[in-house]
Amino acid sequence: MTTTAHHSLDDEGIGEVSPHWKAGPFQIRLPFVHYRFEWPDYVQGLLMCAVDLAAIPLMVELLGMPFEVALAVVVFNGLLYLTHHLLGDPVVPGWITPAIPLVMAYCSAFPEGEERVHALIAFQFMLGVFSITLGATGLASKVVSLIPSAIKAGVLVGAGIAAVQSLFVAGGRFETFPVTITIAVGIAFLLLFSSRFAAMRTKNPMWRTIGNLGILPVILLAVVIAPLAGEAPWPTIEWGFNTPDFAGLFAGYTIFGIGLPPASMFLTALPTVLATYIVVFGDVLQSRAILKEADQIRTDEAVVYNPDRAHLIFGGRNTLMSMIGPDVAMCGPIWSAMHVVIVERYKEGRKAMKSIFGGAGSFRWGTNTGLLLLPIVTLVQPVLGVALALTLLIQGFVSVKVGIMEARSLKDLGIAGVTAAVLASNGAAWGLATGVILCLVVYGRDFFRGEPDATFKAMLRAQEGQAAES
Repeated sequence: MTTTAHHSLDDEGIGEVSPHWKAGPFQIRLPFVHYRFEWPDYVQGLLMCAVDLAAIPLMVELLGMPFEVALAVVVFNGLLYLTHHLLGDPVVPGWITPAIPLVMAYCSAFPEGEERVHALIAFQFMLGVFSITLGATGLASKVVSLIPSAIKAGVLVGAGIAAVQSLFVAGGRFETFPVTITIAVGIAFLLLFSSRFAAMRTKNPMWRTIGNLGILPVILLAVVIAPLAGEAPWPTIEWGFNTPDFAGLFAGYTIFGIGLPPASMFLTALPTVLATYIVVFGDVLQSRAILKEADQIRTDEAVVYNPDRAHLIFGGRNTLMSMIGPDVAMCGPIWSAMHVVIVERYKEGRKAMKSIFGGAGSFRWGTNTGLLLLPIVTLVQPVLGVALALTLLIQGFVSVKVGIMEARSLKDLGIAGVTAAVLASNGAAWGLATGVILCLVVYGRDFFRGEPDATFKAMLRAQEGQAAES
């Protein structure tokens, strides 16, 4: 039986909670039963599977996986992406992107072969169990609420800066696709964040249609621009279905083929797990902030983000993937770039997207379909680097914007700036330590509360309101 629930204590938001089946901490929603299938988001997902596929080179490099085996990992991960919206988490899930270099460096310290695979299995299992523990005990929500605003802001801004920096390092993706990335990012920001384009959408059906497709038009344009600029070959379209090597994955890269890691490896992984969780914590903050902003505009549906529920879901994903397909990209709570794309379209009203679950779910059904279709994969394969660059730059933009909105005073903003710079340059653990020390020095006994500045917060909210109206 489908039910429409009013708010409970852990389900706060403006409007009514959308129809679902209650199942403990979860809210089950099925396509066509509880939410309208959103075809623009599904079509966009078909091509944006390009970013999911960008994890394959990472696994080939780190673990020596054959392409088809790495594709099997991506397919498993893709199926688990669906669990978020199906169980009540209104986000577009993705990787733990900023932590990938940290995890690759940790695993590279072990000899290539079974020992390195065991190191990744142990790390991802511990990360999953740690996240589940926080969610099951209710500590996840407490952690989010107790962290000082200055540190929240610093983690978010720092993650944004780190995402952008990763593109411009020597030998990075920008050097490979300078012309394509420049044009693609310019057009993507126009479609997503320009007030002028938003006004054009309200007056012209053609611009409205293009806007509803998110960054799908940008990916298609990149397929053409990259060869013209001499930065990639023209795609060679192949027909049929992809053939992931699940047997090879289970035999050579999982506990079912190579056995359990030594107990010592689980302990060795703990420092890297804690450092990675700092990044995850920033993603959780970002998820909540983006949806809270949407809730102020779409007052017809309560856009509810429950950190405990989210931790149970992405913690479960990491734990399961450690057993059936260890993944260096990991299982994160949000794909920032695409989550923003979906939420921006959701803000257009019920005609554009009836429910946030319809948009997020339809998009992830689309990426899962795209992963299996050889024509889709071969079409976007030459511009996988561009798709990843778009994701990182949009994530950077949103992280900085949301991070600044977390600050409650000019002092918060100053602490956040220093914290962000240290995090981006020296890693998550150093960044968090810097934020804690600065809050202790500046606020003392008011460490958790800070010194809220009503004028500063009113100014930020006024700016937020003007942006929403435009």
